[in-house]
Amino acid sequence: MFDEFRTFLLDKNNKILAIGNPIHNPKIKELYQKIIQGQPIGEEKTTVQTQVAVPETSFTFGDFDWQEPQTHSFEVKNVGHELLVIQDVTTSCGCITVDFPKEPVQPGGTAMVKVTYKADQQEYFNKTVTIYGNAEQLPIQLHVSGNARRLTIDN
Repeated sequence: MFDEFRTFLLDKNNKILAIGNPIHNPKIKELYQKIIQGQPIGEEKTTVQTQVAVPETSFTFGDFDWQEPQTHSFEVKNVGHELLVIQDVTTSCGCITVDFPKEPVQPGGTAMVKVTYKADQQEYFNKTVTIYGNAEQLPIQLHVSGNARRLTIDN
């Protein structure tokens, strides 16, 4: 959804210097900061990359009481030969919070990305979590969905 929106960084003559969404893409944010601060933007340092496997990229919580937060953990396996560094994780709304390891993941190791959804109201939802890091497959989008509603208990 947010991939459709772009931000333009213009100079004083309205010449486009950069295009992209700095809120949802850390690399674009870095580029914008360099341009604004007058830093050179020529050659970038080569980042050591690894390989990851993500066995599950979507999860549905099904029907649940809208007042109860729902949590699910996704595995991000480092199947490469270099350290995996998760640089940032963004969400498609403020109703999602994410916990992820800040320390590098060793080759053969697994990072657990814990996604928590807290409904503000009763609704069906389909939200996105995007993981950025130093793997060839990243960014990866994870999807969570469900139906947050009032559950009645019959006595």
